[in-house]
Amino acid sequence: MQTRTFLLAASAALALLATGPAQSAPRKAPADPAAALQQRLLTLDSHLDTPASLALPGWSIMDAHTVEGDYTQVDLPRMKQGGLDGGFWAIYTPQGPLDAQSTRKARDFALMRGIAIREMVAAHPESFAIASKAADAAAIKASGKRVVYLSIENAWPLGEDPTLLRSFYAMGVRIAGFAHFRTNQFADSSTDKARWDGLSPLGVQLLAEMNRLGVVPDLSHSSDRTLDDVLRLSKAPIVLTHSGCKAVFDHPRNIDDAHLKALAAAGGVIQINSVYVKGLKQSAEREAAMKALEAKYPEDRKLTAAERQSLLAERRAIDAKYTEVRATFDDVMANLLHALQVAGVDHVGIGLDWDGGGGVAGLEDIADLPKITRALLAAGYSEADVAKIWSGNVLRVLAAAEAEAEREKS
Repeated sequence: MQTRTFLLAASAALALLATGPAQSAPRKAPADPAAALQQRLLTLDSHLDTPASLALPGWSIMDAHTVEGDYTQVDLPRMKQGGLDGGFWAIYTPQGPLDAQSTRKARDFALMRGIAIREMVAAHPESFAIASKAADAAAIKASGKRVVYLSIENAWPLGEDPTLLRSFYAMGVRIAGFAHFRTNQFADSSTDKARWDGLSPLGVQLLAEMNRLGVVPDLSHSSDRTLDDVLRLSKAPIVLTHSGCKAVFDHPRNIDDAHLKALAAAGGVIQINSVYVKGLKQSAEREAAMKALEAKYPEDRKLTAAERQSLLAERRAIDAKYTEVRATFDDVMANLLHALQVAGVDHVGIGLDWDGGGGVAGLEDIADLPKITRALLAAGYSEADVAKIWSGNVLRVLAAAEAEAEREKS
């Protein structure tokens, strides 16, 4: 499948620092080229679970937070520090029962989560802006604001009506995934038993609706057979917004080299995450403690301020008592570099799953993003290559989806 190239080249060369006029004055240390490049590039992450933080009592996107303080990873001060210009802010709904009542509740939850994202933008118009087209991102960055595309993680809230996607599209959704950890009415999940052997009949209808609207299909979390179906049926390129490489870590959530090549041949993009990058085994004590904590404070329950503080205190106590086994920055880079080698620089990007389980030792939050740019430059990739990886490739796929929607209109 041919798609038009959407390259975002790096701008001017790095400026040289002036030396001090007096011989006795100490010289200024040279600026970090990677950090400077990070600030110039259009830097987007394709999977931000940060909308979940918007529901936390007393939490504000405008305040500086720390991973150590409240376990969050994205806020405006850290976006500025790490050079993150924005990305795709996820409407995530944990999979529940497929009965009509549960699905209606999920629909309402997803709509309210989308409204919360737009309310964040409306409350801070000097800092954020909604993007609806691929071309909007560069203009928003030029205005000094942060880019907010919306995405759907798990299409379960659409129920039996794929046309409900139109309402989410009007809200700003431009990427949508079919399933999450469990198989649903649209598709088989990579981490659950197969029911449909790929897409369901309803999933085929949803894919057609995505193509008609200009929404990019997201196959992260979906099974390999679902990926095969979408590669065969989609009229526009697809994306895996937060996935890894099976050749580096053999996990059902990750993609093998054959599918990587097929994805690239169809014009698609894999966005490398920081969750499924290495096999890790926690102690039985830590696993039991974390499971009990999750049961006490389920993710679909709205906490009071006091409950939130209790949750944080109990989580810190678990971390202090039972050391967490963690992946590292090098593990993330191993996945990223492998994908680049197999799929090519035009078909790889970054979606680290911030605030949704992402983050590793040495890449704790978005303030650390220049480390990735530094490592890519050290590996021999050019500034133009790095620009593609940070936003050019995913925006090219979005532009192709827009072109397909225009073609279907005419």
